[in-house]
Amino acid sequence: MSTKVIMPQLGESVVEGTVTKWLHKVGETVQELESLLEINTDKVDAEIPSPASGTLLKIVVPEGTTVNAGTVLAWIGQPGEIPDEEEVEIAGGGPAPAPAPMGAVQAAAVAAIPQAGQTRDLGFISPVVARLAREHNLDLGLVKGSGEGGRITKRDVLAYLEASPTLTGQVKPLEPAPAAPPTEIWETPADGDLFRPTELIFGAPPTVEAAPALVSQPPQPGAPAPAAPATPGTPAAPKPGPVAQNDRLVPLTALRKAIAEHMVRSEHTSPHVTTVMEADLTRVAAHRAANKASFSQDGVELTYTAYFMAAIVAGLKAYPLVNSSWSEEGILVHPQINEGMAVALENEGLIVPVIKGADGLSLLGLARAVNDLAGRARAHRLQPDDVKDGTFTLTNHGVGGSLFATPIINQPQCAILGTGAVQKRVVVINDAIAIRPMLYLTLTFDHRILDGAIADHFLAKVVETLEGWK
Repeated sequence: MSTKVIMPQLGESVVEGTVTKWLHKVGETVQELESLLEINTDKVDAEIPSPASGTLLKIVVPEGTTVNAGTVLAWIGQPGEIPDEEEVEIAGGGPAPAPAPMGAVQAAAVAAIPQAGQTRDLGFISPVVARLAREHNLDLGLVKGSGEGGRITKRDVLAYLEASPTLTGQVKPLEPAPAAPPTEIWETPADGDLFRPTELIFGAPPTVEAAPALVSQPPQPGAPAPAAPATPGTPAAPKPGPVAQNDRLVPLTALRKAIAEHMVRSEHTSPHVTTVMEADLTRVAAHRAANKASFSQDGVELTYTAYFMAAIVAGLKAYPLVNSSWSEEGILVHPQINEGMAVALENEGLIVPVIKGADGLSLLGLARAVNDLAGRARAHRLQPDDVKDGTFTLTNHGVGGSLFATPIINQPQCAILGTGAVQKRVVVINDAIAIRPMLYLTLTFDHRILDGAIADHFLAKVVETLEGWK
């Protein structure tokens, strides 16, 4: 009997993943627990082991496709074995094509299909069975299941319909959108969710079906053709320039796609404002020099990042509104401080692991957490939950020599703090010229939540904490 390869749920709040690479081809032999494919969830890569030994019979979800946790990705069995057609059928028939964008009419059609999944009385119902029931207005409670555990299969439904002539004539097929590509539906054993392309999750530009008010009336005879409607404040996307003969196309990785999507969504979501201050790190530098050796004995490297994290905690405790998120019902102020820290992955992009409960950690605890998360991030050993539930983010762009920057908010957070390079500069202290290790700090904040005054108060508290370190 063939075995399903299921998209796992790698974290408590991880609901989907992207197949980035199949490590075996159809027809190849795999061993149980041997790495079968790579997936990406929230910019975290993971290798998925084979659930059984045998031959890779069929790949249902191709590379580059994002599906829900619990979705059947492939089948493993004996050579020549054919998986149950019910389990691998795609709506519209045939092998699974690459995902296509879904318009409003298609989305409505998918929503009209009875949701497949776990029901209280019937057990698991596959999308194929659900579709047949919808088309024939069939009460599945009347069908006796012959599958495992009494599960209703496609053959059970067809047999029932053949034995019930009054039902077979009541076919009401869904009307697809004209000239639209077929909608894909993958089986989701865990919860019956239907796959939704990204545009339905993050929103898509209005379509003719979704916004009938935008549809122009046919022009009257002799009248000039109406101009295409323009969306206020949304400039047209520039057309790509000419491709030179020696240009090299670098394919987008799942990580780069996720970063691009997140950054664009953030800029379109929050009105970004940035404020800049600088801090004298004389006391921090002295404390670090005096304690590096003792921290090292505990197996911890003491870096400036730990001090920045501690100063942010002090600022968030003094001004809790900065530790919040926007919602249409109101501002969500988070009681726990979960600090994210941006970690650059060489030639790959950026990832933001999170220190949960940072407000309960000492400087040693923060330094240990910084070491652990940064090390595991660069070694690609983070778990999906390691990048979840952040309430504020630090990006230390100074490690590359940058003095100051205007970082983009890590949604759905309220603000992000950027720290530049620590440089010795000439400053005036008590009307005297001195040389001090100075640092620019830039706070980018969501102007829907914070006004300039509270943002500056928060940043001033961060500066005060660093300059007054004891």
